[in-house]
Amino acid sequence: MGNILAIAGFLIIGILLFLVLTKKASIHFSLVVVPILIALFAGFSVAELSGFMETGLSNIAQTGIMITFAILFFGIMFDAGLFDPIIKGVIKIAGGDPVKITMGTAVIAMVAHLDGSGSSTFLITVSSMLPVYKALGMSPLTLAVTAALSAGTMNMVPWGGSTLRAASVLNVNVMELFAPMLPVLAVGLAWVMLCSYWLGRQERKKIGVIKDLPEELKSREVEQGEEDLKRPKLFFVNVAFTVLVLICLITEFFPLAITFIIAVPIALLINYRDLSIQQKLIENHAKGAIYTASIIFSAGIFTGILQETGMIEAMAGSMVGFVPNAWGGSLPVILAFIAMPLSLLFDPDSFYFGVLPVLAGVAENFGIEPITMGRAAIIGQMTTGFPISPLTGSTWLLVGLAGVHIGDLQKKAIPLAFGTSVVMAIMAIMIGVI
Repeated sequence: MGNILAIAGFLIIGILLFLVLTKKASIHFSLVVVPILIALFAGFSVAELSGFMETGLSNIAQTGIMITFAILFFGIMFDAGLFDPIIKGVIKIAGGDPVKITMGTAVIAMVAHLDGSGSSTFLITVSSMLPVYKALGMSPLTLAVTAALSAGTMNMVPWGGSTLRAASVLNVNVMELFAPMLPVLAVGLAWVMLCSYWLGRQERKKIGVIKDLPEELKSREVEQGEEDLKRPKLFFVNVAFTVLVLICLITEFFPLAITFIIAVPIALLINYRDLSIQQKLIENHAKGAIYTASIIFSAGIFTGILQETGMIEAMAGSMVGFVPNAWGGSLPVILAFIAMPLSLLFDPDSFYFGVLPVLAGVAENFGIEPITMGRAAIIGQMTTGFPISPLTGSTWLLVGLAGVHIGDLQKKAIPLAFGTSVVMAIMAIMIGVI
Protein backbone atom coordinates (compact mmCIF):
# COMPACT_ATOMS: atom_id res chain seq x y z
CA MET A 1 0.00 0.00 0.00
CA GLY A 2 2.92 2.30 0.77
CA ASN A 3 4.17 2.19 -2.81
CA ILE A 4 0.72 2.95 -4.17
CA LEU A 5 0.37 5.93 -1.82
CA ALA A 6 3.79 7.25 -2.81
CA ILE A 7 3.00 6.92 -6.52
CA ALA A 8 -0.37 8.60 -6.02
CA GLY A 9 1.25 11.42 -4.07
CA PHE A 10 3.96 12.03 -6.65
CA LEU A 11 1.32 11.94 -9.38
CA ILE A 12 -0.71 14.62 -7.58
CA ILE A 13 2.39 16.78 -7.10
CA GLY A 14 3.52 16.28 -10.70
CA ILE A 15 0.13 17.14 -12.17
CA LEU A 16 -0.20 20.16 -9.89
CA LEU A 17 3.21 21.50 -10.92
CA PHE A 18 2.43 20.92 -14.59
CA LEU A 19 -0.99 22.58 -14.47
CA VAL A 20 0.17 25.57 -12.45
CA LEU A 21 3.44 26.22 -14.24
CA THR A 22 1.90 25.84 -17.70
CA LYS A 23 -1.30 27.64 -16.66
CA LYS A 24 -3.39 24.83 -18.07
CA ALA A 25 -5.80 25.03 -15.13
CA SER A 26 -6.56 27.31 -12.18
CA ILE A 27 -4.77 26.84 -8.87
CA HIS A 28 -8.17 26.03 -7.34
CA PHE A 29 -8.76 23.14 -9.75
CA SER A 30 -5.21 21.88 -9.20
CA LEU A 31 -5.52 21.95 -5.41
CA VAL A 32 -9.01 20.50 -5.13
CA VAL A 33 -10.07 18.34 -8.07
CA VAL A 34 -6.73 16.69 -8.88
CA PRO A 35 -6.09 15.15 -5.42
CA ILE A 36 -9.73 14.04 -5.13
CA LEU A 37 -9.64 12.18 -8.45
CA ILE A 38 -6.30 10.50 -7.83
CA ALA A 39 -7.24 9.55 -4.27
CA LEU A 40 -10.40 7.89 -5.64
CA PHE A 41 -8.31 5.94 -8.17
CA ALA A 42 -5.97 4.96 -5.32
CA GLY A 43 -8.86 3.18 -3.62
CA PHE A 44 -10.17 5.67 -1.07
CA SER A 45 -13.94 5.99 -0.74
CA VAL A 46 -15.93 9.18 -1.02
CA ALA A 47 -16.80 8.93 2.69
CA GLU A 48 -13.11 8.65 3.62
CA LEU A 49 -12.16 11.59 1.42
CA SER A 50 -14.97 13.65 2.93
CA GLY A 51 -13.45 13.16 6.37
CA PHE A 52 -9.94 13.94 5.11
CA MET A 53 -11.11 17.16 3.47
CA GLU A 54 -13.06 18.22 6.54
CA THR A 55 -9.95 17.76 8.65
CA GLY A 56 -7.89 19.80 6.19
CA LEU A 57 -10.42 22.63 6.16
CA SER A 58 -10.60 22.65 9.96
CA ASN A 59 -6.84 22.97 10.18
CA ILE A 60 -6.75 25.81 7.68
CA ALA A 61 -9.80 27.79 8.79
CA GLN A 62 -8.03 30.27 11.09
CA THR A 63 -5.44 31.08 8.43
CA GLY A 64 -8.05 31.67 5.72
CA ILE A 65 -10.11 33.92 7.96
CA MET A 66 -7.02 35.84 9.06
CA ILE A 67 -5.82 36.70 5.55
CA THR A 68 -9.32 37.84 4.54
CA PHE A 69 -9.59 40.36 7.35
CA ALA A 70 -5.88 41.35 7.26
CA ILE A 71 -6.25 42.52 3.65
CA LEU A 72 -9.40 44.46 4.57
CA PHE A 73 -7.76 46.08 7.61
CA PHE A 74 -4.60 47.31 5.93
CA GLY A 75 -6.56 48.35 2.84
CA ILE A 76 -8.78 50.54 5.00
CA MET A 77 -5.77 52.09 6.71
CA PHE A 78 -4.16 52.90 3.36
CA ASP A 79 -7.41 54.49 2.19
CA ALA A 80 -7.54 56.59 5.37
CA GLY A 81 -4.07 57.96 4.57
CA LEU A 82 -2.22 56.39 7.48
CA PHE A 83 1.00 56.17 5.49
CA ASP A 84 0.77 59.45 3.54
CA PRO A 85 2.58 61.53 6.20
CA ILE A 86 5.40 58.99 6.19
CA ILE A 87 5.77 59.33 2.43
CA LYS A 88 5.66 63.14 2.52
CA GLY A 89 8.04 63.21 5.48
CA VAL A 90 10.57 60.99 3.74
CA ILE A 91 10.53 63.20 0.63
CA LYS A 92 10.90 66.35 2.74
CA ILE A 93 13.77 64.98 4.83
CA ALA A 94 15.56 63.44 1.86
CA GLY A 95 15.56 66.69 -0.12
CA GLY A 96 17.89 66.37 -3.07
CA ASP A 97 20.34 63.86 -1.56
CA PRO A 98 20.24 60.59 -3.55
CA VAL A 99 21.42 58.59 -0.53
CA LYS A 100 18.57 59.85 1.65
CA ILE A 101 16.11 59.37 -1.20
CA THR A 102 17.00 55.72 -1.78
CA MET A 103 16.97 54.98 1.95
CA GLY A 104 13.64 56.80 2.20
CA THR A 105 12.34 54.74 -0.70
CA ALA A 106 13.26 51.58 1.22
CA VAL A 107 11.37 52.81 4.29
CA ILE A 108 8.28 53.69 2.23
CA ALA A 109 8.26 50.27 0.55
CA MET A 110 8.69 48.46 3.87
CA VAL A 111 5.80 50.34 5.45
CA ALA A 112 3.64 50.01 2.33
CA HIS A 113 4.18 46.24 2.35
CA LEU A 114 2.59 45.84 5.77
CA ASP A 115 -0.50 44.63 3.94
CA GLY A 116 1.50 41.84 2.30
CA SER A 117 0.49 42.91 -1.22
CA GLY A 118 3.27 43.43 -3.75
CA SER A 119 0.98 45.23 -6.16
CA SER A 120 -0.16 47.90 -3.69
CA THR A 121 3.41 48.29 -2.42
CA PHE A 122 4.77 49.07 -5.86
CA LEU A 123 1.84 51.30 -6.76
CA ILE A 124 2.38 53.42 -3.64
CA THR A 125 6.18 53.45 -3.70
CA VAL A 126 6.78 54.02 -7.41
CA SER A 127 3.95 56.52 -7.91
CA SER A 128 5.14 58.64 -4.98
CA MET A 129 8.89 58.48 -5.67
CA LEU A 130 9.30 58.23 -9.47
CA PRO A 131 8.71 61.98 -10.05
CA VAL A 132 11.46 62.72 -7.53
CA TYR A 133 13.89 60.34 -9.21
CA LYS A 134 13.17 61.81 -12.63
CA ALA A 135 13.44 65.41 -11.43
CA LEU A 136 16.86 64.76 -9.91
CA GLY A 137 18.14 62.65 -12.80
CA MET A 138 18.31 59.49 -10.70
CA SER A 139 17.87 56.11 -12.38
CA PRO A 140 14.37 54.58 -12.16
CA LEU A 141 16.19 51.25 -11.99
CA THR A 142 17.54 52.24 -8.57
CA LEU A 143 13.98 52.94 -7.46
CA ALA A 144 12.78 49.57 -8.76
CA VAL A 145 15.63 47.64 -7.15
CA THR A 146 15.20 49.38 -3.79
CA ALA A 147 11.44 48.78 -3.78
CA ALA A 148 11.97 45.13 -4.76
CA LEU A 149 14.47 44.44 -1.98
CA SER A 150 12.29 46.09 0.66
CA ALA A 151 9.01 44.46 -0.36
CA GLY A 152 10.63 41.06 -0.81
CA THR A 153 12.13 41.03 2.67
CA MET A 154 8.92 42.34 4.27
CA ASN A 155 6.94 39.58 2.56
CA MET A 156 7.95 37.34 5.45
CA VAL A 157 5.22 38.90 7.65
CA PRO A 158 2.70 36.37 9.03
CA TRP A 159 -0.01 37.47 6.62
CA GLY A 160 2.36 37.45 3.64
CA GLY A 161 1.61 34.91 0.93
CA SER A 162 4.70 32.75 1.44
CA THR A 163 4.44 32.50 5.22
CA LEU A 164 0.73 31.76 5.04
CA ARG A 165 1.24 29.04 2.45
CA ALA A 166 4.06 27.45 4.45
CA ALA A 167 1.98 27.43 7.65
CA SER A 168 -1.05 26.08 5.79
CA VAL A 169 0.63 23.21 4.01
CA LEU A 170 2.66 22.17 7.08
CA ASN A 171 -0.41 22.45 9.32
CA VAL A 172 1.30 24.67 11.89
CA ASN A 173 0.28 27.89 13.63
CA VAL A 174 1.48 30.80 11.52
CA MET A 175 2.83 32.72 14.54
CA GLU A 176 4.64 29.61 15.76
CA LEU A 177 6.30 29.54 12.35
CA PHE A 178 7.01 33.26 12.16
CA ALA A 179 7.71 34.51 15.71
CA PRO A 180 11.21 32.95 16.02
CA MET A 181 12.04 34.56 12.67
CA LEU A 182 11.59 38.15 13.94
CA PRO A 183 15.34 38.65 14.57
CA VAL A 184 16.00 37.19 11.11
CA LEU A 185 13.57 39.63 9.52
CA ALA A 186 15.10 42.53 11.47
CA VAL A 187 18.58 41.65 10.20
CA GLY A 188 17.24 41.32 6.67
CA LEU A 189 15.62 44.77 6.81
CA ALA A 190 18.82 46.28 8.22
CA TRP A 191 20.74 44.71 5.33
CA VAL A 192 18.26 46.17 2.86
CA MET A 193 18.85 49.62 4.35
CA LEU A 194 22.59 49.11 3.81
CA CYS A 195 21.90 48.08 0.22
CA SER A 196 19.77 51.19 -0.33
CA TYR A 197 22.58 53.31 1.13
CA TRP A 198 25.02 51.71 -1.34
CA LEU A 199 22.64 52.28 -4.24
CA GLY A 200 22.20 55.88 -3.16
CA ARG A 201 25.98 56.39 -3.01
CA GLN A 202 26.20 55.22 -6.61
CA GLU A 203 23.58 57.77 -7.62
CA ARG A 204 25.28 60.53 -5.62
CA LYS A 205 28.53 59.89 -7.45
CA LYS A 206 26.74 60.43 -10.76
CA ILE A 207 24.60 63.48 -10.00
CA GLY A 208 25.78 64.89 -6.68
CA VAL A 209 23.35 66.48 -4.23
CA ILE A 210 20.59 68.64 -5.73
CA LYS A 211 19.87 71.57 -3.40
CA ASP A 212 16.71 72.91 -5.04
CA LEU A 213 14.02 70.25 -5.17
CA PRO A 214 10.98 71.43 -7.19
CA GLU A 215 8.16 72.46 -4.84
CA GLU A 216 5.54 70.32 -6.58
CA LEU A 217 7.50 67.19 -5.70
CA LYS A 218 7.24 67.79 -1.97
CA SER A 219 3.65 66.61 -1.79
CA ARG A 220 2.16 63.39 -3.03
CA GLU A 221 -0.58 63.97 -5.59
CA VAL A 222 -3.72 61.89 -5.23
CA GLU A 223 -6.89 61.62 -7.23
CA GLN A 224 -10.03 63.37 -6.00
CA GLY A 225 -11.83 60.15 -5.14
CA GLU A 226 -8.81 58.99 -3.16
CA GLU A 227 -8.49 62.34 -1.41
CA ASP A 228 -12.09 62.16 -0.17
CA LEU A 229 -11.24 59.03 1.81
CA LYS A 230 -8.25 60.57 3.60
CA ARG A 231 -8.57 61.22 7.33
CA PRO A 232 -5.53 63.37 8.23
CA LYS A 233 -7.08 64.54 11.52
CA LEU A 234 -7.27 60.93 12.66
CA PHE A 235 -3.65 60.15 11.79
CA PHE A 236 -2.41 59.69 15.35
CA VAL A 237 -5.53 57.74 16.31
CA ASN A 238 -4.94 55.38 13.38
CA VAL A 239 -1.26 55.04 14.24
CA ALA A 240 -2.08 54.15 17.84
CA PHE A 241 -4.74 51.67 16.79
CA THR A 242 -2.48 50.01 14.19
CA VAL A 243 0.33 49.69 16.74
CA LEU A 244 -2.15 48.11 19.17
CA VAL A 245 -3.24 45.63 16.50
CA LEU A 246 0.39 44.72 15.72
CA ILE A 247 1.13 44.24 19.43
CA CYS A 248 -1.85 41.91 19.74
CA LEU A 249 -0.61 39.97 16.72
CA ILE A 250 2.95 39.58 17.95
CA THR A 251 1.98 38.71 21.53
CA GLU A 252 -0.97 36.58 20.36
CA PHE A 253 -3.18 38.34 22.92
CA PHE A 254 -6.00 37.12 20.67
CA PRO A 255 -5.70 34.47 17.96
CA LEU A 256 -4.55 36.17 14.74
CA ALA A 257 -7.86 35.75 12.93
CA ILE A 258 -9.87 37.18 15.82
CA THR A 259 -7.52 40.17 16.10
CA PHE A 260 -8.20 41.20 12.51
CA ILE A 261 -11.92 40.39 12.71
CA ILE A 262 -12.21 42.82 15.63
CA ALA A 263 -9.89 45.39 14.07
CA VAL A 264 -11.76 45.79 10.75
CA PRO A 265 -15.09 47.11 12.08
CA ILE A 266 -13.31 49.34 14.60
CA ALA A 267 -11.10 50.81 11.84
CA LEU A 268 -14.20 51.49 9.75
CA LEU A 269 -16.01 53.09 12.67
CA ILE A 270 -13.05 55.31 13.56
CA ASN A 271 -12.62 56.66 10.04
CA TYR A 272 -15.96 56.37 8.25
CA ARG A 273 -19.30 56.84 10.02
CA ASP A 274 -21.23 56.68 6.75
CA LEU A 275 -22.37 53.08 6.23
CA SER A 276 -22.38 53.47 2.45
CA ILE A 277 -18.68 54.42 2.50
CA GLN A 278 -17.90 51.46 4.75
CA GLN A 279 -19.66 49.16 2.32
CA LYS A 280 -17.83 50.68 -0.62
CA LEU A 281 -14.42 50.18 1.01
CA ILE A 282 -15.17 46.55 1.85
CA GLU A 283 -16.25 45.98 -1.75
CA ASN A 284 -13.08 47.69 -3.04
CA HIS A 285 -10.82 45.30 -1.14
CA ALA A 286 -13.04 42.22 -1.28
CA LYS A 287 -11.66 40.98 -4.60
CA GLY A 288 -8.11 40.56 -3.33
CA ALA A 289 -9.27 39.21 0.03
CA ILE A 290 -11.62 36.60 -1.42
CA TYR A 291 -9.16 35.41 -4.06
CA THR A 292 -6.34 34.92 -1.57
CA ALA A 293 -8.59 33.26 1.01
CA SER A 294 -10.04 30.93 -1.62
CA ILE A 295 -6.55 29.65 -2.41
CA ILE A 296 -5.87 29.04 1.28
CA PHE A 297 -9.12 27.09 1.74
CA SER A 298 -8.44 25.11 -1.44
CA ALA A 299 -5.06 24.26 0.07
CA GLY A 300 -6.95 22.86 3.05
CA ILE A 301 -8.54 20.26 0.77
CA PHE A 302 -5.18 19.51 -0.82
CA THR A 303 -3.21 19.11 2.41
CA GLY A 304 -6.06 17.26 4.12
CA ILE A 305 -6.03 14.57 1.43
CA LEU A 306 -2.24 14.26 1.16
CA GLN A 307 -1.68 14.14 4.91
CA GLU A 308 -4.65 12.06 6.05
CA THR A 309 -4.21 9.43 3.33
CA GLY A 310 -0.56 9.02 4.30
CA MET A 311 0.72 10.08 0.86
CA ILE A 312 3.20 12.64 2.18
CA GLU A 313 4.68 10.12 4.60
CA ALA A 314 4.93 7.53 1.82
CA MET A 315 6.56 10.00 -0.60
CA ALA A 316 9.06 11.12 1.99
CA GLY A 317 9.90 7.54 2.88
CA SER A 318 10.57 6.67 -0.74
CA MET A 319 12.90 9.65 -1.13
CA VAL A 320 14.94 9.19 2.03
CA GLY A 321 17.23 6.71 0.32
CA PHE A 322 18.27 9.33 -2.23
CA VAL A 323 19.52 11.75 0.44
CA PRO A 324 23.02 10.98 1.77
CA ASN A 325 23.00 10.53 5.54
CA ALA A 326 25.66 13.21 5.84
CA TRP A 327 23.27 15.72 4.25
CA GLY A 328 20.19 14.81 6.26
CA GLY A 329 20.75 17.17 9.17
CA SER A 330 21.70 20.00 6.85
CA LEU A 331 18.51 20.04 4.75
CA PRO A 332 17.10 23.23 6.34
CA VAL A 333 20.41 25.03 5.84
CA ILE A 334 20.63 23.92 2.21
CA LEU A 335 17.04 25.02 1.58
CA ALA A 336 17.62 28.40 3.24
CA PHE A 337 20.54 29.18 0.92
CA ILE A 338 18.82 28.08 -2.29
CA ALA A 339 15.32 29.35 -1.46
CA MET A 340 15.72 32.71 -3.20
CA PRO A 341 16.93 31.25 -6.55
CA LEU A 342 14.05 28.76 -6.38
CA SER A 343 11.73 31.76 -6.81
CA LEU A 344 12.90 31.89 -10.42
CA LEU A 345 11.82 28.27 -10.99
CA PHE A 346 8.66 27.86 -8.92
CA ASP A 347 5.76 30.23 -8.31
CA PRO A 348 4.58 30.30 -4.67
CA ASP A 349 1.69 27.87 -5.17
CA SER A 350 3.86 25.30 -6.95
CA PHE A 351 6.62 25.44 -4.37
CA TYR A 352 4.67 25.65 -1.14
CA PHE A 353 1.91 23.24 -2.10
CA GLY A 354 3.95 20.92 -4.29
CA VAL A 355 7.61 20.92 -3.27
CA LEU A 356 7.73 21.95 0.39
CA PRO A 357 5.53 19.13 1.76
CA VAL A 358 7.81 16.53 0.19
CA LEU A 359 10.98 18.26 1.41
CA ALA A 360 9.50 18.55 4.90
CA GLY A 361 8.58 14.87 4.85
CA VAL A 362 12.09 13.86 3.84
CA ALA A 363 13.61 16.08 6.53
CA GLU A 364 11.30 14.58 9.15
CA ASN A 365 12.90 11.20 8.50
CA PHE A 366 16.18 12.74 9.64
CA GLY A 367 14.63 14.10 12.83
CA ILE A 368 13.98 17.61 11.51
CA GLU A 369 10.61 19.15 12.31
CA PRO A 370 8.56 20.31 9.30
CA ILE A 371 8.24 23.80 10.80
CA THR A 372 12.03 24.16 10.56
CA MET A 373 11.86 23.52 6.82
CA GLY A 374 9.07 26.06 6.60
CA ARG A 375 11.24 28.71 8.25
CA ALA A 376 14.10 27.88 5.89
CA ALA A 377 11.79 28.26 2.89
CA ILE A 378 10.41 31.69 3.81
CA ILE A 379 13.93 33.10 4.02
CA GLY A 380 13.94 33.38 0.25
CA GLN A 381 11.30 31.47 -1.71
CA MET A 382 8.90 34.16 -2.94
CA THR A 383 9.95 36.48 -0.12
CA THR A 384 13.24 38.11 -1.14
CA GLY A 385 12.74 36.39 -4.49
CA PHE A 386 9.19 37.41 -5.42
CA PRO A 387 9.82 40.92 -6.84
CA ILE A 388 12.41 39.68 -9.32
CA SER A 389 10.64 36.49 -10.38
CA PRO A 390 8.97 36.49 -13.80
CA LEU A 391 6.38 34.11 -12.30
CA THR A 392 4.63 36.84 -10.28
CA GLY A 393 2.39 39.59 -11.61
CA SER A 394 3.84 42.06 -9.11
CA THR A 395 7.22 41.90 -10.84
CA TRP A 396 5.72 42.95 -14.15
CA LEU A 397 3.77 45.71 -12.43
CA LEU A 398 6.98 47.01 -10.86
CA VAL A 399 8.94 47.13 -14.11
CA GLY A 400 5.95 48.66 -15.90
CA LEU A 401 5.46 51.43 -13.35
CA ALA A 402 9.17 52.22 -13.14
CA GLY A 403 9.67 51.95 -16.90
CA VAL A 404 12.61 49.54 -16.67
CA HIS A 405 13.37 46.23 -18.39
CA ILE A 406 12.93 43.08 -16.34
CA GLY A 407 16.36 41.88 -17.44
CA ASP A 408 17.97 45.04 -16.04
CA LEU A 409 16.02 44.66 -12.79
CA GLN A 410 17.11 41.04 -12.38
CA LYS A 411 20.74 41.76 -13.27
CA LYS A 412 21.03 44.38 -10.53
CA ALA A 413 18.58 43.04 -7.96
CA ILE A 414 19.28 39.29 -7.94
CA PRO A 415 22.78 39.54 -6.37
CA LEU A 416 21.46 41.94 -3.71
CA ALA A 417 18.34 39.83 -3.03
CA PHE A 418 20.47 36.69 -2.79
CA GLY A 419 22.81 38.52 -0.42
CA THR A 420 19.82 39.46 1.73
CA SER A 421 18.66 35.84 1.96
CA VAL A 422 22.21 34.70 2.76
CA VAL A 423 22.47 37.23 5.60
CA MET A 424 19.11 36.11 6.96
CA ALA A 425 20.07 32.43 6.62
CA ILE A 426 23.26 33.02 8.60
CA MET A 427 21.28 34.83 11.30
CA ALA A 428 18.74 31.99 11.42
CA ILE A 429 21.54 29.45 11.85
CA MET A 430 23.20 31.54 14.57
CA ILE A 431 20.03 31.78 16.67
CA GLY A 432 19.09 28.17 16.01
CA VAL A 433 15.73 28.56 14.28
CA ILE A 434 16.80 26.39 11.31
